Amino acid sequence: MTSPGAPGWTAPASLPARGLAGLDAGFSRLVDAVQTTPDAAGPVRTWHVLDNGPRLDERGVAPVGTVLAVHGNPTWSYLWRRLVAAATEAADAGRPAWRVVAVDQLEMGFSERTGEHRPLARRVRDLGDLTDALGLAGPVVTLGHDWGGVVSLGWAVDHPDLLAGVAVLNTAVHQPAGTPVPAPLRLALRRGVLASSTRRTTAFLDTTLALAHPPLPPEVRAGYRAPYRSADRRGGIEGFVADIPVDATHESAAELDRVAGGVSALDVPALVLWGARDPVFRDRYLDDLQARLPHADVHRFEAAGHLVAEDVDHPAAVLDWLDDRLGASAAAAPHRADAAARAVADTHGRHAAAGPVADPAPSRPAHAAGHAGSDWGDREPLWHHLEALADSPDTALVELAPAAGPAPRVVSWRLLARRVREIAAGLDALGVRRGDRVSLVVPPGADLTAVLYACLRIGAVVVVADAGLGVRGLTRAVRGARPDVVIGAVPGLSAARALGWPGRRISVTPLAPALARTLGVEHALADVAELGAHRQPPAPPGPDDTAAVLFTSGSTGPAKGVVYTHAQLAAACRALATRYDLGPGTGLVAGFAPFALLAPGLGARTAIPAMDVTSPRTLTAAAVADAAAAVDATVLFLSPAALANVVATADGLTVEQRAGLRSVRTFLSAGAPVPVDLLARAAELLPHATPHTPYGMTECLVVTDITLDEICDAAARPRTASDAGGVCVGRPAAGAEVRISALDGDGAATGAPAAEPGVTGEIVVSAPHLKERYDRLHLTDRASARGTGAERWHRTGDVGHLDAEGRLWVEGRLAHVVVTADGVVTPVGVEQRVDAVPGVSRSALVGVGPRGAAVLVAVVETSPAARHPGLAAPDLAAAVRAAAGRPVAAVLVVPRMPTDVRHNSKIDRTRLAAWADGVLAGRRARRP
Repeated sequence: MTSPGAPGWTAPASLPARGLAGLDAGFSRLVDAVQTTPDAAGPVRTWHVLDNGPRLDERGVAPVGTVLAVHGNPTWSYLWRRLVAAATEAADAGRPAWRVVAVDQLEMGFSERTGEHRPLARRVRDLGDLTDALGLAGPVVTLGHDWGGVVSLGWAVDHPDLLAGVAVLNTAVHQPAGTPVPAPLRLALRRGVLASSTRRTTAFLDTTLALAHPPLPPEVRAGYRAPYRSADRRGGIEGFVADIPVDATHESAAELDRVAGGVSALDVPALVLWGARDPVFRDRYLDDLQARLPHADVHRFEAAGHLVAEDVDHPAAVLDWLDDRLGASAAAAPHRADAAARAVADTHGRHAAAGPVADPAPSRPAHAAGHAGSDWGDREPLWHHLEALADSPDTALVELAPAAGPAPRVVSWRLLARRVREIAAGLDALGVRRGDRVSLVVPPGADLTAVLYACLRIGAVVVVADAGLGVRGLTRAVRGARPDVVIGAVPGLSAARALGWPGRRISVTPLAPALARTLGVEHALADVAELGAHRQPPAPPGPDDTAAVLFTSGSTGPAKGVVYTHAQLAAACRALATRYDLGPGTGLVAGFAPFALLAPGLGARTAIPAMDVTSPRTLTAAAVADAAAAVDATVLFLSPAALANVVATADGLTVEQRAGLRSVRTFLSAGAPVPVDLLARAAELLPHATPHTPYGMTECLVVTDITLDEICDAAARPRTASDAGGVCVGRPAAGAEVRISALDGDGAATGAPAAEPGVTGEIVVSAPHLKERYDRLHLTDRASARGTGAERWHRTGDVGHLDAEGRLWVEGRLAHVVVTADGVVTPVGVEQRVDAVPGVSRSALVGVGPRGAAVLVAVVETSPAARHPGLAAPDLAAAVRAAAGRPVAAVLVVPRMPTDVRHNSKIDRTRLAAWADGVLAGRRARRP
């Protein structure tokens, strides 16, 4: 039988030639399998597979299960070569042993060329024929990529009794309604293009191999091309492309629907590894998979693409996941799938060609995590104070410099509560449901506050990324979070339109019809409120429902989405209220957006000062004083960069403005180390306030806290020559606990978390308000977590030590630890000594050279600032070396340190280290 993609050419299966890059030829074998039909047995077909089973048998190792790995188009089992080898090495090392069988599908790789047409249903049945021939008895974990993902999942649906888990790399089981087949595939499917691009030439193969990030080495590209060197070997590539169901009339559409419906019924462990730069399988396909497998562990690799198996270390990810989810129980536990999965298999027959499933689309979005109940018990949700103060005419929020209208903008509790209720009901009327994601790209102020609490009230998951990430950073964050709705001001909506952010769009302000059409805006916020004016919001979410995805600043690595439940956000509010006496009747001036957003949840009056939120350095003392007077502030929160400019501009305050600051009883500065002299100067400006500098992070807002007096007490302690130094951030606060995981000789945090004084290591924290997880970053979450359930601990990535009085001292970031020939060096203690050198305003210690033999380089900002970067003057270099207390190989000066945007304080030491390496290697000393 001939057809598109199988032009009658036949050829026997064969073994690959020896010497293909990275492929152990000893894993190759040929397997004969009877090709079945629903009614009878057919001819025998020969498959090529990579199989480490015989190698495990030789070594007397009994596997705990089998990974059935299926490639897509136009690759072959070579895609899984590293996994087969890594699984074998893991078994040799004593880890749970997994047999890996990586197949070459018929017509592909080195398997038989049958000359037959092989639509999707046939390929799913083919794979079952092969596993029958192999005598696979389970437990089996399927693994697939591209079309292999669909085929492997089809096998999983049809073999519930053998199935232990499923794993996929970029694939799709359903074409979302209203979206076309990806453009590269539409092009390949055009008449006159299909055969010429897939079979007659290597264009389709070459294009696919070019999708790797970074580019594949020539020898690896040659490995992928090895089975496809002539047109008669590439018929399967054409056939796979021709088999893409472009509409419901396609012969494989019904089978794809059947598989999609069956996947939705699986309850086995699931893993999704996703390359975000894939031009074929965009994030909408990831969304669909998550909706069908809401329990799946998902990791979205921002820098990886279609060939994610080449772009990242997928063997480690897969094997670690197998250990975590199945390693201890795979061999002992009987394998099962839930009743629904069995029903799918029983209804359609184990190898039967099936009709369409009635409703292949999932009914609930994947990100609707958590429980549906709303039983808060004696706990209070974030909107508690809004409801309690709903009839109060007192001031809730003052916006000193609103984007539009007269200033200041004063909002009462009554108005805020009403607006929240109307927007909540209006969003519900527009179809925004519990678990839907709503990205907020609105400047801090009354509009953002109202929208945020409206979303929380109906159970929508708010996605908040700081404008300080910049357009590119915001785009990465929003695309990664995949919102259903974007609510924004014109700048944010313009970026959403230009950069292709997903989601329906709502404007904060009314727009001219032409502009609304251009930006794709469906509604203005006033329209949403009007729609909800005479409606009631739906039932509130429960404490364990997901509430928010808050993105980190990106100052210590790529910005990550931090997932909080409603209970965890409420716990964060309670922590702030308890520690800093915030609540009804108090006033807060927030120069840092997250704290401004939490204030209504505390019942506190809030003032948002006039400033550019993307540049904390723009905040002036006058702006702070005006904001404090507007709400009779008792608490002030500023970032270190903002605080520095407030102190620097204090001479311009009027008598009335200084008087307005006398109501402040507590002020906080956090987000980066705060110099003691800066706190002291701020204390002079705020004579009745106690200065605090809490230590925390997006993942756990308050961990420890310390006052200026306590800092001075800690600084006065006797110091020893071996003292690592660091910044004292106080004792654990607000129910948090702190442990230290000691560093080994290679600078890795390998020690068991403990509270032993004087041990330098990674800081590990736990608290009731600790995050739930990272969003779509399973591997990052796994690496950051210690313990489960009630014993959840978070690895902060910071290094430090506890002293004998239980105080925590931060010595820097784990990533910035320098491993020299003399041992491990943490940066902050050395930097503190260098900062004391006359003429040095601040410094950064970096390492240059290989780990274990790196040399220390001090990079300094001087006062006055250096005009050009480069080597320090000899007298300054000598003074820095004398003060450092460690051998310093070089001292470099820069006019200004590279810092993060959100805080304008955290020095990018990774960037500085690369710059210093170049300078010392003789390259031109440009500004880092």
